[in-house]
Amino acid sequence: QVQLVESGGGLVQAGGSLRLSCAASGLSFSDYAMGWFRQAPGKEREFVGTIRWSDGRTDYADSVKGRFTISRANAKSTVYLQMNNLKFEDTGVYFCAAGLDWGRQKYNYWGQGTQVTVSS
Repeated sequence: QVQLVESGGGLVQAGGSLRLSCAASGLSFSDYAMGWFRQAPGKEREFVGTIRWSDGRTDYADSVKGRFTISRANAKSTVYLQMNNLKFEDTGVYFCAAGLDWGRQKYNYWGQGTQVTVSS
């Protein structure tokens, strides 16, 4: 059974930083890409970034490029989303996801999400 569990969300002032974690189990990690998505109130879920577990290749949405960094810790089966210089518009529920296809859209498994609130 695949499980993705996010943690690390919270309330932070604009300009601050947070690091989200996604602990994964039940996967053959080398086959997967791990994505981060977010959903703000009243808006559709949007792609934030992704990392390919096998080689660490990353891709980011333009809105977070240069501020957010995705990394992985193989021994811990965990993916991280380091968020720096947070802006009010980064507020939302952040989800991690796992998919067999590299890209921004096709993800098979999802976590329950963690809330990030950025105060202006």
